[in-house]
Amino acid sequence: MSDGGRSRVQPAAPGAKVTRLELFFDLVFVFAFIHLNTLVAEDLDALVLLGFILLLAALWLAWSRFAVLGNNLRADQGIMPVIGFAIMAAVFVSVATLPGTDDKVAETPPSAPLSIPGQLVFPACYFIIWTLEMVALRHAARNHPSLREMWWRSAPALLLSCGLLVVAALLPRQFTGNARIAAFVTLWGLAVAIAYAVVIRTRALAVVSAGHWAERHAQIVLIALGESVISIGIGAELLAGTPLRLPLVAGVVLGIALICALWWWYFDSRSIAAEHVLHRTHGITRLRLARDAYTLLHFPMVLGVILLSLGIKQVLAYLASDTGDQDRAVLDPVHLWVLYGGVVLYLLALLAFQARTVRSVDPLGVLPVLVVTALLPMAPFMPPLAALALLSLIAVAAAAVDNLRGGSHRRSLRGSQLAQQQALESEETNWRRRHQ
Repeated sequence: MSDGGRSRVQPAAPGAKVTRLELFFDLVFVFAFIHLNTLVAEDLDALVLLGFILLLAALWLAWSRFAVLGNNLRADQGIMPVIGFAIMAAVFVSVATLPGTDDKVAETPPSAPLSIPGQLVFPACYFIIWTLEMVALRHAARNHPSLREMWWRSAPALLLSCGLLVVAALLPRQFTGNARIAAFVTLWGLAVAIAYAVVIRTRALAVVSAGHWAERHAQIVLIALGESVISIGIGAELLAGTPLRLPLVAGVVLGIALICALWWWYFDSRSIAAEHVLHRTHGITRLRLARDAYTLLHFPMVLGVILLSLGIKQVLAYLASDTGDQDRAVLDPVHLWVLYGGVVLYLLALLAFQARTVRSVDPLGVLPVLVVTALLPMAPFMPPLAALALLSLIAVAAAAVDNLRGGSHRRSLRGSQLAQQQALESEETNWRRRHQ
């Protein structure tokens, strides 16, 4: 039992890859994205949208800290699976029990056994999530003493941030309507800002495996894009026996094309180039690059995709409705603003990601951002299908031009990535042969 304490957690290696447990952990965020999307879809205004963004920002911090842990410790070894399962349960409960946007809190019967006031569920779950991650971070600090600074810095922020969430949940009943929502959003904004300040100020972020770090963040972008695909099915109500009118079919095809263009912009070459840069950097330079390009800039990417999916779902729900000539007033204009704004936010974050990693941005890559931004005020005045078609056309055309302009550099990047994968596969095959 002399090494029993050491066997409870295993440090990650520089060549570590994402474990199956981490992929399993991400499934709870698939539910979170879909549930939150559905929750705000029918009653979306400026304050609700801001609260939605703050909630996603809080969940992003929970995901990001688990990504840090998985980069420093084997997430599938020792106590880590138990911590991962517990965090999954807490995230699920925190999201599943959120009240609707009508600001009505169900009263709990006095006789209900072991009941928790509904408004306190999220702060309680969020405290549990942070506490579990702090426990895991303390284990990680045994292998990377620099993480102790992160542990000590995080503890006061944890208490203060969660305390503000509790205060927001217990706002007096005198606050009603927009005043209550405004106070709620202000307290949440402070709580999230404090948590992000810790992330920005810390110098103890240890990135043991550059490949793992890049892959984890690429996968959460992929999950957000997958949620958009699911939103297409939900919005179009594609059930057995559903009559498929031509506008609905066209909307589905256009939505898929738009999501594929977003996938192409990130995964075709930019994510590969960024990972190569991360591999070449070391020390404090790598830590800052990992924080800026991934922890901070991937959140607006994910947020942009989720906003986009919200807009697509509402456009397709409109096209699937039995409204005859489909009066434009059926679709709230805010959903078209969210649709276009989501694409703009995604592209801006992606350009910033490219600038931070490879230190260059193709000036022509800014053009689709300018075009979509210019069209954003006009989107609500277009028929919804036409607005989706125009956005999809711009996105696909920009992706095609980006592909053509990449030329030899793009082929070199993808060829290098393929050669690396083939070398790793060959090495693994030889290892298995030697140890059979």
